[in-house]
Amino acid sequence: MLSLLDLIRLAEQYAPLLDRPTNAFDLRRRTFGGRPAASSPHLMGVINLSPDSWYRESVALTPEAAIRRGRLLVDAGASLVDVGTESSLDYAVRVEPEVQIRKLMPVVEGLTAHQILVSVETYYPQVGEAALRAGAAVINFTGREGLEEILPHIAKVDAGLILNFVEGTHVRDPRPVRLSSDAVGALLPYFETRCRLVEKAGVRRLWIDPGLGFYYPNLQDGVLRIERQMEIFLGTFRLHELGWPVCHALPHAFECFEEEVRCAEPFFAVLAILGQTDLLRTHEVSRVLGVVRAMRLFGARQTSNPLRRGGDPG
Repeated sequence: MLSLLDLIRLAEQYAPLLDRPTNAFDLRRRTFGGRPAASSPHLMGVINLSPDSWYRESVALTPEAAIRRGRLLVDAGASLVDVGTESSLDYAVRVEPEVQIRKLMPVVEGLTAHQILVSVETYYPQVGEAALRAGAAVINFTGREGLEEILPHIAKVDAGLILNFVEGTHVRDPRPVRLSSDAVGALLPYFETRCRLVEKAGVRRLWIDPGLGFYYPNLQDGVLRIERQMEIFLGTFRLHELGWPVCHALPHAFECFEEEVRCAEPFFAVLAILGQTDLLRTHEVSRVLGVVRAMRLFGARQTSNPLRRGGDPG
């Protein structure tokens, strides 16, 4: 059972990294990163153009439906929307790059025309390049290979990059993830090498994403998977030593929530915010926004009350 003692031990063990600032950057007049790390995390809504996607409410089968959903997500509190054309489920149909580009173009162009920040999820460099030409502000790159090919295109237009941890060539080729007694520590070498590669290419707007929602064959056991997810969420602040803010895709835990599975993302959002996450990718924007607002209230009275700050009551 997770307890306050667990949080105390984590905070004490890695105290120098608590509230460590990350690089701040503007992306089309909106600021991300910086300090404090998670005083007000941003939300990223989801639009799935694949009918195979598990979260049915996120599926949009026409450009018109996708644009309508994007506008609703922003109205509900999303800072940007993430659009994907291929589900990451292991049984989902593979979608060739040419088909992805054809489906994405009218959606990206339509959302951009409404001044919406668009992220495109893909592991194909040519899809990312086409998305940038259409106006995408961020590439959510879910591949291990092909990164060097897409980086110059991101840098050229001053776009952003979400750099995912992937064990395998890409998200649809998942290999068994190497498990460690220190899950966050095991991620650091992977991200350190790739962050330096990204920086060398001239990309200056970056989030790192541990890829907690990917379908690894040795993480099908619910207890093991959820325990690892919780550990990484709470220890997210340790990744700030790399200098960049963190994005998390909030997962589901049917084993725990069953028919109330839509409550899983708000639950994991609490852990992610405690871990100082900057960007929360969620299908449940309204619910997670409520969590952000509620957590933001904690300590507000203490901060505003001069007696609690040791000030002169007058």
